Amino acid sequence: MRRPFALLAAALLTGALAVPASAADGDEDFTIKDPRITESSGLAASRQHPGIYWTHNDSDDGAYLYAVDSATGETVATVTMSGVGSPRDVEAISIGPDDQIYVGDIGDNLGGTWPYVWIYRLPEPEKLRDQTIKATQYVVKYSDGARDAESLVVHPKTGRVYIVDKNEKGGHLYEGPARLSPSGSNTFRPVAAVPDLEATDATLSPDGEHLVVRSYFGAIAYDWNGGKIKKKERLGVPFLGQGESVTYTADGKKLMYGAEGADSPVEGQGAPGGSSASSGSGGSAARDDGAGGDGLGGNLRTGAIAVAVACAALLGLRGLRRRK
Repeated sequence: MRRPFALLAAALLTGALAVPASAADGDEDFTIKDPRITESSGLAASRQHPGIYWTHNDSDDGAYLYAVDSATGETVATVTMSGVGSPRDVEAISIGPDDQIYVGDIGDNLGGTWPYVWIYRLPEPEKLRDQTIKATQYVVKYSDGARDAESLVVHPKTGRVYIVDKNEKGGHLYEGPARLSPSGSNTFRPVAAVPDLEATDATLSPDGEHLVVRSYFGAIAYDWNGGKIKKKERLGVPFLGQGESVTYTADGKKLMYGAEGADSPVEGQGAPGGSSASSGSGGSAARDDGAGGDGLGGNLRTGAIAVAVACAALLGLRGLRRRK
């Protein structure tokens, strides 16, 4: 997938962004320790196995899903999907009704030139062990032409699948057919604008009432409103690096944010409307209710100011030395 230029600046600001972390909410914050998982690009909280999160690598790693135990950060099961050919650019994962896992092979590194993408569906295994599971493959097209996307959600009650496309200027929520068909193609149509952020993942609350769409550095919460989404608030997100994933916890009380990279961290914050406090655990946990394209949180702005102050101080010292 394309790496935004902003990530270079973010990397330079990492030291300035470090702030004291508050106590973690429970034991759910974790680090993905599996050396095979270097590009975690989606997260989904298991419904059958408490504390387990499903993830996958970006791009063409293979037809693999990993079950990671949040208590240890260790992979406790690897699922190989059969019947799906060779995945091209896997970007998202979601769990729908009847414990069905949906995997979005929906990325397009060529900027929206592939005529179709794929969704895979398979049952979440009852036992966590390495195994091969046959998946159903669906061909996906968009009514208004090919596009890049990294966000897929499945409504927990209706089972309908939605995709948010990725665009620097903001994208749209696309609605799939009431039931996906394994024969022919499934056309997704835009039903609502998702402005002001470049979507890298999305998640629906377990009750199907709230949608959260994240970008590299921020997120926006919406009331689902039957698919006619209404913006609720802008959220700050923990600064973890290249922010690629988000999922509600199984109880709907928290949002878990993840990132790409080896030994990538996953951190939780209170979900909008959840019973947990919204202050979160470290990173840029403060909400950003102001305008702005990518939802930069308060700590990120504070870090940038700190860098500016430090640079000014250095320049001042150099000036004094010259005058001496």
